[in-house]
Amino acid sequence: MCEHQPFCPSAEAPDHDAAKLVAYHPEQGWGLLCNGVIIFDDTGELLPDGGASPAHRATVEHVVV
Repeated sequence: MCEHQPFCPSAEAPDHDAAKLVAYHPEQGWGLLCNGVIIFDDTGELLPDGGASPAHRATVEHVVV
């Protein structure tokens, strides 16, 4: 699917989020990467094979002063 040089990482690669954004629908909260991965604003992902990755939000650590 990717026609960029160098090629974007495949959907199976650990760094698949680094692929270029080819469509973005902020009003609906999702975007399509050139490797076929659909990303959501909550950081969840839908993979081309139908698999899904849950949202992976950063955790906040509380520091006591």
